[in-house]
Amino acid sequence: METAKEMQARVVGKAAEDSDFRARLLSDPKGAIEQELGVTIPGSLSVEVHEESGAAAHLVLPPASKLSESDLQAVAGGAVMGDIGRIWRVQDW
Repeated sequence: METAKEMQARVVGKAAEDSDFRARLLSDPKGAIEQELGVTIPGSLSVEVHEESGAAAHLVLPPASKLSESDLQAVAGGAVMGDIGRIWRVQDW
């Protein structure tokens, strides 16, 4: 099974190489990620993808209580574990 970081690298790498996938990732992050990784993202999780530009900088802070790698794997595998956070970001995998 892929680790969270491997999944992130896979999605980011595909977005860098495939402009159609990048457009889908920006317009429908959940759908694009689910299709690419073959996972189901719980409906209670929001997925936000931000594109870097010369005019904007993005600073992403981790949650106050960081999820463990096993928690992240459960999310990546489509398991629902109660309230695991409000936003699921590519950079948190």
